[in-house]
Amino acid sequence: MSAPDTAAPPANPAPNGPSAPPADPNAPPQQGQAPAEQQDEAAEEQDRPQDAWASRRELADHAPPALRIGSGAGFGGALVTGDQHGVSGGRVAGDVIMGSKTEIWQLGPPAPHASGEVPAATLERLAESFVADEEAFGALADRLREERVLVVRGAAFTGRRTAALMLLRRAGATSVRSLLRDRPPAELAAQLDAEQQRAEQGRAGDAPAPGPVGYLLCDLMADRTRPLREPHLLAVRDRLAAHDGYLVVTVGPTAVLEEVDPAGWQPPSVAEVLTAHLTAQLRALAPDPATCEEYTGRESARLLALPAVTGFLARDHQLREAAAFAPALARHAAGGLPADELDAFSLGALESQVREWFEEDEAALPLRDKAFLISLAAFDGGPYALTAELSDRLYAELLRTQRPHAPADVPVFGTHIGKRLQLARAERRQAEEATEWGPVRQWVAAFRDDRAALVLLRELWTAHPSARPALVRWLRALAEDGRPLVRTRAAATTAVLAHADLPSAMALLIEEWAASPRYRHRMVAASALALAHFVGAPNVPRILDRWSQGEDRPMRWVAIRTHALIGPERPAGTLRVLRTVVRKEYEESRREDPPAPLDEAMVEELAGAVELLLLSEARETVLGELLASYEVDRPARDLTLAGFLRACGRGAEPHTGPESGPGPGPGAEDEGPDEEHPPGRPLVLDWYREAVGGPATAWVAHGLTRLWRAALGDSLHSRDALEVLRLWVLAAGHRQDVEWALAALLPALVAEPEDALRLAHLLRTMPGEDGAPPPPVAARLLTVVPAAGHPVPQPR
Repeated sequence: MSAPDTAAPPANPAPNGPSAPPADPNAPPQQGQAPAEQQDEAAEEQDRPQDAWASRRELADHAPPALRIGSGAGFGGALVTGDQHGVSGGRVAGDVIMGSKTEIWQLGPPAPHASGEVPAATLERLAESFVADEEAFGALADRLREERVLVVRGAAFTGRRTAALMLLRRAGATSVRSLLRDRPPAELAAQLDAEQQRAEQGRAGDAPAPGPVGYLLCDLMADRTRPLREPHLLAVRDRLAAHDGYLVVTVGPTAVLEEVDPAGWQPPSVAEVLTAHLTAQLRALAPDPATCEEYTGRESARLLALPAVTGFLARDHQLREAAAFAPALARHAAGGLPADELDAFSLGALESQVREWFEEDEAALPLRDKAFLISLAAFDGGPYALTAELSDRLYAELLRTQRPHAPADVPVFGTHIGKRLQLARAERRQAEEATEWGPVRQWVAAFRDDRAALVLLRELWTAHPSARPALVRWLRALAEDGRPLVRTRAAATTAVLAHADLPSAMALLIEEWAASPRYRHRMVAASALALAHFVGAPNVPRILDRWSQGEDRPMRWVAIRTHALIGPERPAGTLRVLRTVVRKEYEESRREDPPAPLDEAMVEELAGAVELLLLSEARETVLGELLASYEVDRPARDLTLAGFLRACGRGAEPHTGPESGPGPGPGAEDEGPDEEHPPGRPLVLDWYREAVGGPATAWVAHGLTRLWRAALGDSLHSRDALEVLRLWVLAAGHRQDVEWALAALLPALVAEPEDALRLAHLLRTMPGEDGAPPPPVAARLLTVVPAAGHPVPQPR
């Protein structure tokens, strides 16, 4: 839709073309100009609207997997990607926790706070459900018997403490004592001497000496300031040999060891641990000891086949969570736990993990690791390097909140990738990422549990309000970034926050972006609102309707763009809103004396919204609505024809591939790049070709023809219509199916003698590609255009 005396602003030359890079903050300022002013001017020069089609492609390409359009994932009412998230109705019994209650699961004996003996009953109970690779475990036990002291390295929550207790038991220790972990490694030998003296003092003078004693030191604090060295172990070995004892020390992946050869702990699978713990639980429920094994085998197989259990095992759960799930399964088997609570166990375990990450205690994660977790939640499934880069920016913002008067000290080098991802329960893999220059292979990082990102962001926003200022500043900076992926993830993160707390997200982020004079900010606001609507945030259509009727023009623009993105869900209502807005635009232009030209940016945005609706899955509904309303008044007619012609031009971009002659015939599949809509194949013309051959869709072909005739016969739109037809003719020179579809359409466009003259003139005089003479296909198509008053038969 265009006004005759105004010019449209420059459009983005390619829907998926590269975005302009941000201004270089290190570039020297021009003389007499402040650096900030120079950056603002550069940003304004680079700021331009992006059409709705390109915005939708960016959401499809760059939004997180759980929020992608058509993925079926995301929040839905009280659900997180299909799992119960909160209480939305119905009868609920028992302890229901909403918010940030901390739950502590005791898996095996509690961690000791002082030296003491591990009860024999505890060791027996752990032995009943312990599972490990027998060959590897036997080799570790033999090594412990020989060396007396063994350092076991493994990740947290992989069962390394239980494994250490079982190693001591397998080595022959008759009792096991736990040692304090906060003593320096150099004091290990003295600590063992003190333990031995205490044992001798507690034994009667003529009592026989006990058997071998095992000592367990869990999670030794060995860092760069006090590493565990070989001499420490040699001194300990001498003490153990003298007193007939064994020592197992467990350390994490980051413990600093010097000249020490640790044994790597390879944990069993989650399924093995769950099965072993469940079997131990079911033995206590067996009604008859004589048939205990038969009962446990049968009941275990039944429980492990439950959907709640298969879903649990399909997720990335830790061994401690599997061990805690087994008693819940046993209670369910005994009738003490409802099925819905069993189903909710997996999500509850994930929420407990997220709360644990953000706790502030002696075992709390460093602030930089927390920043990485938040960045990974925002860029889940995105390039690892980008996630790490932007996590350090967030770390600086968090430091600014935590220490407002101190400079942000961000280390240049940090934790190894593998350790970072292990901490985050994430993985790194190679994947193909969509970029402005085509797909490229990159290393991406993603949570192993696809619900983690949504749960983490919700927990951060609702349970840790002190982090909001830093998070808001970070998201505002991401919205300024020149990379489409970064801006899209800023919008997606804001959408999750809006689902959790709509008023705060609107006030702190979305409304500020929507009211901005810069298109880049407004596009992020529109994407955030669209994604928030897709994941179930309330009242988004109401917000858009109010903004579209308001006087704030930037917000009106955002409302139209968002309507274009979510319109296929409610096409009739969206078209009514668009018609109301375009009439308001015409009325406002007529109030001036003399009448002011139309706001071309707003008019183009309205036409782009109609284009997106016509190319959506609701296209037939949209076409019917347009045909019923476009002749009501001039604003509705202009809106319909402008949007229709934009849709007709989509896919008719000039062919850039090698000249290979006519393309495949009707029904042939494209071969070549994996693109949703390859250039040189007009989408609306494809739609017409599909519709013209079926009785049930004949009305579609007739409706498209009717709109074409209206556009060609309208003085404001005929030039644009002829230009689109020229692009279709050029596309027909490369694809035979396009030529055949166009040959079927052209005769149907002739209703008056002027129509035939107009089309014939176009085909005779149109330039070819790069200014060449008319292509041969134009002469072939000319033969199907009837002379004035003399229609020709339709092509076969």
